[in-house]
Amino acid sequence: MEDRSRLCSVWLGSETGILKGVSLIRKQAFNFCNTSHLSRDQEVRALCWADPAESELLVGSVDGTVKTFSTEKGAFTDARRCGDPADGCFAGLAALSGSALITCVESGTVRVWTEESREPVTELNAGKNVCRMRQSPVYQHKVATGGKENGLKIWDLERPEKPLFTAKNLRDDWLDLRRPHWVKDMAFIPDSDKLVACTGYHQVHVFDPSTPQRRPVLEAEYGEYPLTALSLPAAGSTVVVGNTQGQIAQLDLRKGLVRGALKGLSGGVRCLQCHPTQPLVASCGLDRFLRIHSLEDRSLLHKVYLKSRLNCLLMTRKDLDGGEGAAAGGQEAEVKEEEEEDDVWGAMEQVEEETVKRKATEEEEKTKKKKKRQD
Repeated sequence: MEDRSRLCSVWLGSETGILKGVSLIRKQAFNFCNTSHLSRDQEVRALCWADPAESELLVGSVDGTVKTFSTEKGAFTDARRCGDPADGCFAGLAALSGSALITCVESGTVRVWTEESREPVTELNAGKNVCRMRQSPVYQHKVATGGKENGLKIWDLERPEKPLFTAKNLRDDWLDLRRPHWVKDMAFIPDSDKLVACTGYHQVHVFDPSTPQRRPVLEAEYGEYPLTALSLPAAGSTVVVGNTQGQIAQLDLRKGLVRGALKGLSGGVRCLQCHPTQPLVASCGLDRFLRIHSLEDRSLLHKVYLKSRLNCLLMTRKDLDGGEGAAAGGQEAEVKEEEEEDDVWGAMEQVEEETVKRKATEEEEKTKKKKKRQD
């Protein structure tokens, strides 16, 4: 397991509770759990790195536990209870310096946990129906939250009494009717104070907390279906968004125009992540595939079938353009998954074609005899 885990360049969490690692260079996928003892309570809903060296993963499950997985040892090393399943699933998971971690659940409770205490050292209420929490990549103690009828907020965990920024609702439409808001995902734009968010009403909004304006400084729309995930490329001038119909597009953050679409998906997108340094984006969702697209020519570089519906993914800082890993000539690179145990299909009895034909002829003869008797 140790060698396998070190080879993995993309990590994914599935609905069945399996942590999956994919090695794009070797074109293999691995399961890092005991597949004979799985339940829906172990469904993976959140992934994040526990340290900058990417030696440990934090895995958030539906039952409220956060497990620590060592990529060097290839095994789970720790597990702690960080919430009650009655409060909802994890809407966000992040690490703080000194082995502390941040959790956020759908009910809106944001907590900071340390190894020294079983109780949270910091707790705040971000409002009901939270869909996502994101940590600032520059200031670890700053997080953003948002959800259904729960506007975008920025919090300082060192001063959790009130949010640093609260977005204002959109202006009424031309009929003077209130426009609902539904924040599905957000991200901090690097080298600025701005944030970008996508909504369940196929909108992309850019907020600037450094200005007095609390409404979006940029409004754009993409498609006709709810947007579910977004990610910022390394350049920072664009944003990649995905929706419930498997459509992914790259939008310009300055003008709000669509630069191009990424094709090949056939199910709702649940997670997107751009590579930290390279023009690559990884996506996963309901069609059970991991896909790696190039943001330069929008070609599909890798395509991995992983047998389970996928909730989240996490990319390493490894070079994914290695000669063996990239698909030659822009073709799809199929990756075979290495399972710890055989599928149910492998244990099923094989039915010979001759036996099927024999049964069919016997049934035809019986029907003919019945017709003769009736006549």
